[in-house]
Amino acid sequence: MNLRIKMLTAFLGLVIVPLFILGIVTFLVTFQSIEKKHSQQAEYSLKAISYSIKKVFQEMDNVTDNGISNEIFKMALTAEDPDSQNLVSQIRLNENQKNFRSLLYNHPAIDYAFLYSERGNGEASNVVTLFNKESFQTLPYEKFKLHPLYEEVKALKGQSKWIAPYEYPELTGSENVFTQIRLIKDKHTMKALGILAVQIKNWEFERIFQNLKLGSEMKDTRFMLVNDDGLVLYDHQSEFDGLNIQAHIDHAFHPSDTYQSFKGKFNGQESIISIYNLQAYPWSLVSITSWSYLSQEITTFAKWFIAILFICLVTAILFNVLFMNRITGNIGKIVRFMRKVEAGDLQARVEEKGDDELFLLQKGFNNQMNKINELFEQVKMEQKQKANAELRVLQAQIKPHFLFNTLESINVLAIQNEGRKVSEMVLRLASILRISIQEKEEIKLRLEIEHLYSYLEIQKSRFDDLFDYSIDIPTEMLQYRLLKLTLQPLVENSIQHGFDGIEYPGQIAITGFLEEDRMVLRIEDNGIGITGEQLSSIQYTELEQVKYEALKPYPSPERQGLGLRSVHDRLRLQYGRRYGLFICSAPGQGTIIQCIIPKQS
Repeated sequence: MNLRIKMLTAFLGLVIVPLFILGIVTFLVTFQSIEKKHSQQAEYSLKAISYSIKKVFQEMDNVTDNGISNEIFKMALTAEDPDSQNLVSQIRLNENQKNFRSLLYNHPAIDYAFLYSERGNGEASNVVTLFNKESFQTLPYEKFKLHPLYEEVKALKGQSKWIAPYEYPELTGSENVFTQIRLIKDKHTMKALGILAVQIKNWEFERIFQNLKLGSEMKDTRFMLVNDDGLVLYDHQSEFDGLNIQAHIDHAFHPSDTYQSFKGKFNGQESIISIYNLQAYPWSLVSITSWSYLSQEITTFAKWFIAILFICLVTAILFNVLFMNRITGNIGKIVRFMRKVEAGDLQARVEEKGDDELFLLQKGFNNQMNKINELFEQVKMEQKQKANAELRVLQAQIKPHFLFNTLESINVLAIQNEGRKVSEMVLRLASILRISIQEKEEIKLRLEIEHLYSYLEIQKSRFDDLFDYSIDIPTEMLQYRLLKLTLQPLVENSIQHGFDGIEYPGQIAITGFLEEDRMVLRIEDNGIGITGEQLSSIQYTELEQVKYEALKPYPSPERQGLGLRSVHDRLRLQYGRRYGLFICSAPGQGTIIQCIIPKQS
């Protein structure tokens, strides 16, 4: 994973994701808080409404209690011809009775009132009408006596029984009215005289809901009065009157004495449903508030939060594209240049631009490379000086070695009084020394062959019957250059070691040929050969040489062919590991030495 992706991942993981999680948690907590707060507000509102409704019922109970105490209803029930009376106008009333009569007639909520008489002889004579009402037919007394309400009212012994709209339409009609039914007794004898039925208009209920000061959380709230069977008795929006609420909610409707509030669906819409039971009445107040209305503020907040989160994400991407690309791009460029350096390009340099830490990084990389190049140049110079010193040491090892052997031969000739031969050998030695002491490290092959010829003639004078030689070098090869004193040590090795102790004439053949871009010089003899251990001491690698010399002392130069090792090391130091000596030999089979040199004029 590259740095840009890591930075973007870190930003998303440490900023965007925690912000998103915080928003989700806040969103859920706020939703729960809204639900809890609205439930409390709904409870207060339903309690206030229930108090107002009870006040309406209690007020009407007080009105009818006043009528009972003033014996107005008793006089109507005990009159000889109640139907012919204009609402007991023919009865002589005292002052209290007059006041109640005025209250009864002028009460704005009373819609209809009548009395069932217990002493009537027929259906019609048993109903005493207090207020007339058009298009309403009172349930006959004989049928009312068979109604379950009759026994329930009598069991209350004068207490009020309230009936809501749609509960008993055969008794109250189809209008939205609440009906009070109560037993009328003689207050002296406590004998039942009849049953009073008073219907009140729903104006008071509408006034309650209209004048209710609702909080802002309940502006979209529907209020209903529902009985224990789920029948909607009153809907302040007049939409579900007379319907069963259970058909419109997804929870079971179970009124209880305690307050209930839950989230559910009403009429297919998510809502908060609150239920409060009216104490002493078989009804419950129900408030239904749309959840979308309650949550519109938090939903708006959520939309803003998502928009802000999206903007943050876009900003992060832009930050990654515009700013991080510059940082990672410069770092990637430096990494690419470092790989170039790793591949061997020590001249790689980064373009220095900017004025921040990246500029310092670029400048530091370039300064480091400059310092490395300086160190490399210093190492190369030291290695070159070391190689030149080693080359001079090798040449110094060869020159005294050859000179010692030649002077020994001249000394032998002088002892033998061979003046002419001594002169020839001195001239040839002079020729050899003239070539050897040249400051040039490389000479033409022609001079090297001339040097070799002088050397062979000197050795031939010393060992006339020991060996014979032949030189066959193509003329076109004579112009090419090689390190001086390359062939002479090889031939010397054949004479000194290859022919040591042989009983047959030795033969040395020096040949040469060109091969592509290199020059091959071959020295072949028929001497005693070289053992495998001696060959390995000449041609193994530098690491093997270290191991070999750690196990065995360095052999004597005169006995183990110091000349071969010296020539081999000189050629490889000068021309590289592709060049040098390649030797093929076995004990008793002679030796072939191929000297591989680059072809250079």
